[in-house]
Amino acid sequence: MSLIPNSAALQKKLADLPIAIYEADETVLTAASTTGRLLILKEGAVSIVKDGVEIGNVSEPGAVFGELSVLLDRPHTADVIAVKTSQFYVASATLFMRDPVALLYVAAVMARRLDRANEGVIELKRQVHAGEPGVVIGKTVAKIERLLSAGGSAVSAVRLYFNPLLCRPPWRARTVANCWSKSRVVSSSRDRHCRT
Repeated sequence: MSLIPNSAALQKKLADLPIAIYEADETVLTAASTTGRLLILKEGAVSIVKDGVEIGNVSEPGAVFGELSVLLDRPHTADVIAVKTSQFYVASATLFMRDPVALLYVAAVMARRLDRANEGVIELKRQVHAGEPGVVIGKTVAKIERLLSAGGSAVSAVRLYFNPLLCRPPWRARTVANCWSKSRVVSSSRDRHCRT
């Protein structure tokens, strides 16, 4: 028995919701704000921006925005900006989250995102342990960022850059987290190849 809600039942619920339209470059959700609503992308495309860094683009109909704010009872963690004219179903978070079909839909979106991100982390660990170049690892980190934001979550993320100087031998004994820095500052000619 699948817990993923019946598409027809969800479409019926969405059809009853009001629609909000945002033009290109218009802010849909603002970081640090609390809206008390969920937005479900009907059509269009948005960019997710955290601390001035774009961490993802979403154009998949059905993508959910604002769910982390609602579920964790905290402000939004990133800006969501329309890339082109975009339409969203607008739901009161309180009412929408009381509906079992809607709740299962949000849970399924988040579970798929987490599953894809887990696969990305496994790939990343394999690359680090194999000694792949920083450029390859940087692409995998970018992929994980996209996976976490695909589906519309305003995720809290910081773009990280692989720095092999932080992983001096025996680097395998250290944690992967010790090999990353939050800036692109190149401290020596030996790590110039780690730029992404």
